[in-house]
Amino acid sequence: MPIDSIWSYAPDLGQVQGQDLTDYTVVASDGTIGHVDRQADHHGMRHLVVDTGVWVFGSSLLVPVGVVAAVHAGERQVTLACTRAEVKAAPRFRTDSETMDPAYLTAVGDYYHRLPARESPTG
Repeated sequence: MPIDSIWSYAPDLGQVQGQDLTDYTVVASDGTIGHVDRQADHHGMRHLVVDTGVWVFGSSLLVPVGVVAAVHAGERQVTLACTRAEVKAAPRFRTDSETMDPAYLTAVGDYYHRLPARESPTG
């Protein structure tokens, strides 16, 4: 996957690009992570800020939209193409200003880009 595609939804996801995913449940390949707190697109780096609740000490995580494997509008669920451990090991999201910091966003993109490729879930 080209590095810039980590910041774009997969073409096979259809009309997701304009869809508001706020409050959708976020699920990794092995369990729930949290819910979408907000979406952002700074410096052409489109991403989701995911509120993890108590799972990661009540913090939020930043996930590039290229990691989104499926969106189920009826279930209000976003499925990621990675595991909970992989999401938890990503560069830590500390402050909202990081969503506009090109260096931080690049570090997050590099991390997710290096994850092993997985099959997209069906459905």
